Amino acid sequence: MKEQNLKLQIRILLEQNIAFGPGKADLLEAIEKTGSISQAAKSMNMSYRRAWQLVDTMNQCFETALVETQTGGTHGGGAAVTALGQKVLQHYRQMEINARQALEHDYQIMSSYLKN
Repeated sequence: MKEQNLKLQIRILLEQNIAFGPGKADLLEAIEKTGSISQAAKSMNMSYRRAWQLVDTMNQCFETALVETQTGGTHGGGAAVTALGQKVLQHYRQMEINARQALEHDYQIMSSYLKN
């Protein structure tokens, strides 16, 4: 029997920018875990430049920054997810759960039409 799967990707757009989506949610979680954009990027097999671009886009799209950074010094730099960043992440993950629940019945019907 062939594997079947429902993959949802929710993206929040602000004009032409993706303000928030699955990659940015994963990046915020990695920053929370590591305390560093660089370490978060490494853990996701992403370049630091790409991670910084995603953080910059998020910070520009929301009322206040989702990630705050500290420049290096004697104790090194770092990054932290702000209170707003934590709220946005929490609501986004809840949106994913809600969307999956809302579509589950229709997905079950649709998947019954797929080849085995």
